[in-house]
Amino acid sequence: MDSTYKVIELIGTSPNSWEEAATNAIETARKTLKDLRIAEAVDFDMKVEDGKVTAFRTKVKVSFKYQD
Repeated sequence: MDSTYKVIELIGTSPNSWEEAATNAIETARKTLKDLRIAEAVDFDMKVEDGKVTAFRTKVKVSFKYQD
């Protein structure tokens, strides 16, 4: 059977790590999106305040299947 997938970009944040930021993005997305398939971490950055890292951000491309 043929399938069609949509790819979106999300940005997750965490005070602890890039991995946790990516997980937070997926955990939030799965609340409203069905049939998530692939998640690809594509970009990483940090928020810096007063010379200290205060947050990690991970941009994630997520694909999900269109429902008929």
